[in-house]
Amino acid sequence: MTWTAIRSWAKSYGYECKKLDEGYSWSINNTVSFSKSVSTLAKDIYNHMTNNKFVDHQNWHKENM
Repeated sequence: MTWTAIRSWAKSYGYECKKLDEGYSWSINNTVSFSKSVSTLAKDIYNHMTNNKFVDHQNWHKENM
């Protein structure tokens, strides 16, 4: 995904994203976080929305594969 696609996707869920010199910031409800790359930005926002569903999925595969 591109930066503009992720920003648009995040905005549709109420997140605000900004491009910074050293990465990206994203926020919702006065909670601000930072990501170093576009792919990390998408994963971080998805994990925030789903209470770490992607992280849990990765951990399951790590332990069972």
